[in-house]
Amino acid sequence: MTAWPVVVNVHGGGFNAASQQCYTNMDRVADREHFIVVYPNGTGRGRFLVWNAGTCCGAAPAERVDDVGFIRAVIDDLRKRIPVDRKRIYATGLSNGSMMSYRLAAEAPDLVAAIAPASGSMVLAQFHPTLPVPVMHFHSVDDPRALYNGGLGPPFPMTSTRVLHPPVEQQLAKWIAHNGCPAAPKVEKRLSGEGNTATKLVYAPCSSEAPVVFWKMTGSGHVWPGQAALPAAARILGKATHLIDANKEMWAFFRSVRPRP
Repeated sequence: MTAWPVVVNVHGGGFNAASQQCYTNMDRVADREHFIVVYPNGTGRGRFLVWNAGTCCGAAPAERVDDVGFIRAVIDDLRKRIPVDRKRIYATGLSNGSMMSYRLAAEAPDLVAAIAPASGSMVLAQFHPTLPVPVMHFHSVDDPRALYNGGLGPPFPMTSTRVLHPPVEQQLAKWIAHNGCPAAPKVEKRLSGEGNTATKLVYAPCSSEAPVVFWKMTGSGHVWPGQAALPAAARILGKATHLIDANKEMWAFFRSVRPRP
């Protein structure tokens, strides 16, 4: 019986599982490449949900919701339904979901074999992972919400809630050092067009065999690369980019890294 790889795809703050499934369009890649995508729901009422990713966001950290334990329970429930390849469970997410995937890597490195966060930096008060975890990060220098250089972001729509974002490169450096990777990256690819750029920076080889890859973009916003901008949110989130397809890039990355022992 085939054991299926799994990607946990975590929605952003103020969104939900259904909106993440629709926006990221990862099901199409999963059907072609034969893996399972799980879209969990965070904490909240109705459709506007959040995750306890550390210091962000909203009610979930305030109420100390155990979202790491919840994701473990989701995987345990999935394993009762279908055969899961426990060595190939991965996590990704957008914004607050990106932050949550970082928390999974730091606090449940036995569960996830690699992560690929998008448009959200790590926001953990403490960083003490017990294992190396391969990381592929997607972020635009011009992200208007998850500020690339750090600082207090703009209020969530229709609220006064603001998030203090740490600098992206500062947080990535923690994983680069933890994984035993070189501090200076290799530029593997440069792409440009439509007023955007995308540069692939690879921190490897690493003593842990857990590389860190950074897709550093300009011109685009708080988005999932490769997908069209949400019409109602483009003014708030910024421009889309089609220079790369995050779904294809992260799945190629997941397939390339060593499965969890």
